[in-house]
Amino acid sequence: MTADDRDVLLIVDVQNDFCPGGALAVPDGDAIVPSVNRLARSFAHVILTQDWHSPGHASFASSHPGTSPFDAIEVSCGTQILWPDHCVQGTPGAGFHPKLDVPHAELVVRKGFRTAIDSYSAFRENDRRTPTGLAGYLRERGLERITLCGLATDFCVAFSALDGRQAGFDVSVVTSACRGIDIEGSLVRAMRSMNEAGVTFRAE
Repeated sequence: MTADDRDVLLIVDVQNDFCPGGALAVPDGDAIVPSVNRLARSFAHVILTQDWHSPGHASFASSHPGTSPFDAIEVSCGTQILWPDHCVQGTPGAGFHPKLDVPHAELVVRKGFRTAIDSYSAFRENDRRTPTGLAGYLRERGLERITLCGLATDFCVAFSALDGRQAGFDVSVVTSACRGIDIEGSLVRAMRSMNEAGVTFRAE
């Protein structure tokens, strides 16, 4: 893979809590780290996202008595899957995987820090209205093509890819450098939605 000065690698949520042993482990989540590191070395521009929840976040099952992780409830912005407490601000679980080696990353986009609303996408909150500012940052930098990798394919990677396309960027996903959670067919649905939106898929 070759990249030029209009390309950016967006590494999504390669954090301890999403890796084996973490609070919301993605199966084989840590297996992508060597691929992510290799990819990053071929890009001059790299951005990281970091899930960064406040304690008692509205997306946590523990915040809703009588519910369990992976239950779904209705909230003001639609259906919310409830998660185990994860990526709580300042905790080891919220830290990047210790073998992630991307010293030249230019920006860390923290998401999910608003207590009342979840945030999967690097571009906007789950209310689908509140922007993170990433699209404007990319445009001001002249970055036009986004390559995505990270965790999890069917949630934060997919939402970021779809929003990137909607914002007018060329978007590709390196499938070998992603892993999915796959809740009740969510991975197949996510892949289909990305394909229909014009996201391209490639190997490392």
